[in-house]
Amino acid sequence: MSDSMLHYAAQRRHLLDRRGFLGHAATSLGGVALASLLGRDGLLAGGGLPVIDPARPYAPRRPHGVAKARQVVVIFCAGAVSQLETWDYKPELIRHDGKPMPGGPAVTFQGPAGELARPQFEFRPRGQSGKMVSDLIPHLAELTDDIAFIHSLTSKSNTHGPAENFLSTGSVLDGFPSLGSWVSYALGSENQDLPAYVSILDPRGVPQNGANNWGPGFLPAAFQGTTFSAQDPVRHLAAAGVGPEADRASRALLRELNDRHLEKHPGDGKLAARIASYELAARMQMSVPEISDLSTEPAHILRSYGADDTANPTKAAFAKNCILARRLIEKGVRFVQLFNGAYASGGELNWDGHSKLKEQYLRHASILDQPAAALIRDLRQRGLLEDTLVVWCTEFGRMPFFQKGAVGRDHNPDGFTCWMTGAGVRGGVSHGVTDELGKKAVQDVHPLYDLNATILHLLGLNHERLTFEHNGVQRRLTNVEGEVIREILG
Repeated sequence: MSDSMLHYAAQRRHLLDRRGFLGHAATSLGGVALASLLGRDGLLAGGGLPVIDPARPYAPRRPHGVAKARQVVVIFCAGAVSQLETWDYKPELIRHDGKPMPGGPAVTFQGPAGELARPQFEFRPRGQSGKMVSDLIPHLAELTDDIAFIHSLTSKSNTHGPAENFLSTGSVLDGFPSLGSWVSYALGSENQDLPAYVSILDPRGVPQNGANNWGPGFLPAAFQGTTFSAQDPVRHLAAAGVGPEADRASRALLRELNDRHLEKHPGDGKLAARIASYELAARMQMSVPEISDLSTEPAHILRSYGADDTANPTKAAFAKNCILARRLIEKGVRFVQLFNGAYASGGELNWDGHSKLKEQYLRHASILDQPAAALIRDLRQRGLLEDTLVVWCTEFGRMPFFQKGAVGRDHNPDGFTCWMTGAGVRGGVSHGVTDELGKKAVQDVHPLYDLNATILHLLGLNHERLTFEHNGVQRRLTNVEGEVIREILG
């Protein structure tokens, strides 16, 4: 026997001793018990994956750590809102109005660049913080002291479709799970009669990249967003020509048959998941019509949102969507995605202000401003904002110069603004800086991975541990990047 083997045997000789063996066995069992407890509570390094019962995919699940927020509302302004007309005040841009931009570029996404152009709306100080915000959005501007602005976000694409993908899924490519799908996969829902994840579409249509914004990608299909709105409720909930009593009787019989089949095939997770989806659809026949019926809302609530605005039917329709979002949060829906703006249309149906920016933004802001601000106020008044994170976002920003021969701005993925308010967020904070003309983030630069990492963090989720194996790769929302933006946290 070699010297090394003799040394190894001598080190482990105590295991042959009965007292030593029992002592070490007790220690080992304690370690196993501790590991089990830590794993149950999601505190082990590899314990970030949710344990999902296929028969109850939306059952509430514990986060990795302490959650400041239990629910999320994302207000997604499609078309790339100009930070220079809204949140990011640049006095140097006013001073250099009409001059060429030093150092170019000569050509941008849609053609030759024109001259620098001042903001098309006046800015003024707001609230106790004195934050300069545009007159374009006076109702939202009144909430400045409650908002944490991130002025230094960047995207990986300057094209609407891939940029919407990057904001919603963390990838410019199709086929990746949306943020809401990751959240419902990780946490489930507090309400088993409604979907865990709802996407409320703008009254003008769907966003540029459509279902990619709420799709499950490679996650189980149960975690995709369910799309409906105050104007367009969930389709095909009720069977045509079948009365309520007959429908209930047939569902009871089907449930009994399904239970018998599951008893014979207890390990069939796909069957259990399919049955769960049908049962949710059945429960939604009762819950969705009730929650979509806004006739029970008092007149002063409709008025505060602008839902009674007969002069602007698109605004009224969006306002009703905002009320629907509040009602979904009240009922415990985990993640609500509220779209403002639709697909590419020369800026007519969304915020893509290439040629007639001022004219179009006045129209779009009148639809967004009062209803979105009323939603935040209403959540606060009802005590819901304490547990709800509200995120305002857009896929990228706009250039500080006009396009040549036009009065609008081209795409700019190198520096733009999104913001948060509500649970876990410090109000009255402006984090990150773009250069003096507002073209590029230059201080505390954050790719959109960081925005998503911060949202997950506020929900008690560690973005590095929330993974799903796909094609042999452990995928996550933030790819291999992402840092929590702690400067905006309360």
